[in-house]
Amino acid sequence: MINIRFANLDDLTIVEKLAREIWPETYKDITPPGQLEYMLNLIYSNASLKNQLQNLHHTFLMVDLNEEPVGFASYSIIEDGIAKLHKIYVHQRTQGKGIGRLLIDFIAAELRTQNVKALRLNVNRNNKARFFYEKLGFTVITEEDIDIGNGFFMTDYVMEMPIDK
Repeated sequence: MINIRFANLDDLTIVEKLAREIWPETYKDITPPGQLEYMLNLIYSNASLKNQLQNLHHTFLMVDLNEEPVGFASYSIIEDGIAKLHKIYVHQRTQGKGIGRLLIDFIAAELRTQNVKALRLNVNRNNKARFFYEKLGFTVITEEDIDIGNGFFMTDYVMEMPIDK
């Protein structure tokens, strides 16, 4: 059984653990190992996750499959009527079960109650996840190269999906 729930402070260690399992496989052909480790430490350290939850007001979700954590997402409202999906990851061993779509649908339903009209995200320009997002109704609105420090850049598409259906 798939269960999506709001995450709390105690769940952040699970988010970090899942990220460290999921990211190396997801980004092995896209991101050099040094950049991958740098990004994991930058974004998924417990202190960083705690800051995202408490100070940046990101809403975190956990996905459990048969009571085992298998994925997570986070989002926040970034401007009037626009929310950003900061993270959405489902463990490779459970992909293809519709969990990613369920997460997006859950987030969209939550955001509709807050008068948000569109959900935006960044995806690496070489990440095949772009096609998953397109199937869900996201379209590329621009490209972005983001300096994340240490001489590393994220080269992304910015995609957006209307949610005011």
